[in-house]
Amino acid sequence: MIVQITQTYKIGHDTFIHSFSPTQNFGVAFEDDMTTGFFYAINKSEQPEVLDGLHIYDVAEITEKTLPTELQIGWSEDGWIAFLIINKHYHAIFDFGLRAGYCRNGIPENTGDWALINDRQLTDEIMVKYLSVDKI
Repeated sequence: MIVQITQTYKIGHDTFIHSFSPTQNFGVAFEDDMTTGFFYAINKSEQPEVLDGLHIYDVAEITEKTLPTELQIGWSEDGWIAFLIINKHYHAIFDFGLRAGYCRNGIPENTGDWALINDRQLTDEIMVKYLSVDKI
């Protein structure tokens, strides 16, 4: 994995951070709208559109909002898979090749046209698959 973005922000503050695949015509964006944190899959075209969205957190449920938070967005070397890492923990993955999105809470259910998977829960087994490691 290649970390493309590392940025510090505060949870509950208006934040928008995006990153585009180094080799493909799509990207991802993280947004904290002061109520929720979401991670989006987007296409990179003249008319960009959100392909899918994954719920990361509700601001009201975070106890340590005043501390700085480190956010990283990484990409697989081939540019087909994006990773969202917050405070050194993986929170979401978009696999553009398989048209799949995973996050820790599995929310929202897949009701859109882009994603081809129904089980969106990011488990340790899925992490092992994407990171090729034995322990997370």
